[in-house]
Order: sequence, then structure tokens, then C-alpha cells
Amino acid sequence: FRFKDSLAEDLRSADLVISHAGAGSCLETLENGKPLIVVINDKLMNNHQLELAKQLQRDGYVLCCNCSTLVETLQLMDLSTLKPFPRGQPEKFALFLDKVFGFQ
Repeated sequence: FRFKDSLAEDLRSADLVISHAGAGSCLETLENGKPLIVVINDKLMNNHQLELAKQLQRDGYVLCCNCSTLVETLQLMDLSTLKPFPRGQPEKFALFLDKVFGFQ
């Protein structure tokens, strides 16, 4: 894609999303309930995306690969093994902040 203001419509209509391991891309896709293959760019220095991708894979939410293994991942993937991503609970964070700042 060229730059778009939002991928929301594309995500809603997608059957499968293949993305880099940026936190925003991963979370937005998973929160939309879409299966996700995360392609790690192992050429990035201090690749922080690797940690997120590997943890999401260990937790069973995504399939993870790099550019050289993407075709094999697509051929062998079993999307039924992926777990649904749990919904966020922002109210818990708000309660935590209230407690930390003494508003309770």
C-alpha cells in the first residue's frame, strides 16, 4: 500500500493479513479478529519488532516468519491453530492510574 489515513476498511474485509511486526499493525489486526502472519525484517538494527512477534507467536495469536520463509509459511499454515486475541480492558488501566495518583 501507499500511505493511507486508515487501514480499518481493508482490515474489515481481509481474510488474512500479512504485516511487519509493528505494535500498531499487529494489535489493530488482532483486535479486528483477523488471522495474522507477521514477517520479521531481520535486517533492522536492534530489532525490537522481533520480541513482539515472537511473544505473539508463543502465545498462539500469530504465525511468524521472515521474508525468506514466507512462501513456506503460507503453504504450511493452519490458521485454525491461532487463538482469538483477548479484548482490551482499558477500564482496568484507568483504575490503576486512579490508584497510583490517589484518586480512589
